Amino acid sequence: MAAADIDALDRDDPLAGLRDRFVLPEGLIYLDGNSLGPAPREVAGDLAGVVTQEWSNDLIASWNKAHWFELPQTLGTRLAPLIGAAGDEVLVCDGVSVNLYKCLHAALALRPERHVVVAEQAGFPTDLYILDGLGAQRTDLSLRLEGRDGDRLEDLIDEQVAVVLVNHVDYKTAALRDMAALTARAHEAGAIVVWDLCHSAGVIPVELDACEADFAVGCTYKYLNGGPGSPGFIYVARRHHEHLRQPLTGWWGHAEPFAFDSDYRPAPGIKAMLTGTQPILSMRALVAALAACDRVDMAQVRAKSMALTDLFITLVDEHCDGLGLELASPRDAALRGSHVSFAHEGGFAVMQALIACGVVGDFRAPDLLRFGLAPLYIRYRDVADAVEALRDILVSQSWRDPAFSGRSGVT
Repeated sequence: MAAADIDALDRDDPLAGLRDRFVLPEGLIYLDGNSLGPAPREVAGDLAGVVTQEWSNDLIASWNKAHWFELPQTLGTRLAPLIGAAGDEVLVCDGVSVNLYKCLHAALALRPERHVVVAEQAGFPTDLYILDGLGAQRTDLSLRLEGRDGDRLEDLIDEQVAVVLVNHVDYKTAALRDMAALTARAHEAGAIVVWDLCHSAGVIPVELDACEADFAVGCTYKYLNGGPGSPGFIYVARRHHEHLRQPLTGWWGHAEPFAFDSDYRPAPGIKAMLTGTQPILSMRALVAALAACDRVDMAQVRAKSMALTDLFITLVDEHCDGLGLELASPRDAALRGSHVSFAHEGGFAVMQALIACGVVGDFRAPDLLRFGLAPLYIRYRDVADAVEALRDILVSQSWRDPAFSGRSGVT
């Protein structure tokens, strides 16, 4: 595409003004928002106020005065519209792994007569790790994996299945599942579905209630830009609230936490999924992060996401043909999330060379270059410049420099 065409896309972008809501270092093309979103511009000032006033001056009074204790519910209510849920069906709390553990236990308790869980062999590893730990406690459970026991998740679901655990968007390939169709297929067999929304929340219109989903978990540090290690979120459809039973019955999930009863009584509704004291500073950072998503049309976000990823693929096809890249993501934008992955024999070193040039993506073993294209702040010009840098590295083979082969603890 001509430079004028790229510039026209940015000029006509209805979301272009949202970029100013984020802190983006000058000269850096940041294509890793699918792992860690940039800082919203208002976060630093907001957190400074929390530390200097709410913590330093008001101290313990802030649990009431600044409403710290209610943050899981108030943040859940703010996040709920982004995932197509009601405010009383979502909590912001804990981390994805902990929330997943709670959801799986609660889902299994709704189908006590069944003993099979269906999941994806290629799903994000923590999902399988949590299932492994769950299986060590529940020796009656058996696991069916797409990619090991069958080619299609749908074909593994029958009347023996209690729970289906599935990623909405695949963390490597960006392949997008049909939430409505898969949920309906599971319900037809009498199974409960737990959705992992880590790579879709905030960038794809999600309609949990409309799809009649059961449970969902997700993180806030990727496309929701909540900061490193920011809290996760948990969704439970209202129809399941009356029968919620989860294993981590801590005091925040008690019906009367400040009665300090010796016996546990679950709080009503979604609050029964709470466990212990939450990280207030991280929770408060999320207030400004969610504000950065205010008044954003998710249909426009999705349209730009598809356009950005289409452009990336088109430009790689045009300028990097024969240079060793193989598209690992669906070519059809309707079947793809908001990142694009390419396989390359020197994937790790190529990405390190790109980062050295000011284009930040990430690498996933064994050979994938991942590029996250977050519509709130990525420009079409960023895509074009990133592909040009990628081509230069591949043509010059500068990635073969031994300096780009050394690996740190986080890759």
